[in-house]
Amino acid sequence: MANGLPDGAYYLAGYSAECALKACVAKGTMQHDFPDRKLVNESHTHNLIELMRISQLTPVLKTAMQTDSGLADDWTVVQNWSEASRYQRWEVWQAQRMVAAVENGSGGLLPWIRLHW
Repeated sequence: MANGLPDGAYYLAGYSAECALKACVAKGTMQHDFPDRKLVNESHTHNLIELMRISQLTPVLKTAMQTDSGLADDWTVVQNWSEASRYQRWEVWQAQRMVAAVENGSGGLLPWIRLHW
């Protein structure tokens, strides 16, 4: 955003949420474990809603959103991200909203996910 590139900022903010959710999935496999094939195959996705489910955080998120409306707003914005967003043009305000929803310094989805990895 600081370099005037809202398209990249939007895409990379969403991608950071994807990576964070995949870190939560990976946490379930310890060194020298043979990972569950179904879990491995399912985790090869960019779909944030699916990654939230695979990481087993969906019920935890639902509970947290009941008491934190800001988190609910952030998830509403972030869950619609896709890897195809890198091919789209985003207005500055859209990119700013995505970046803030992922991590706005005092909140956002990424700090919440960090609590679970």
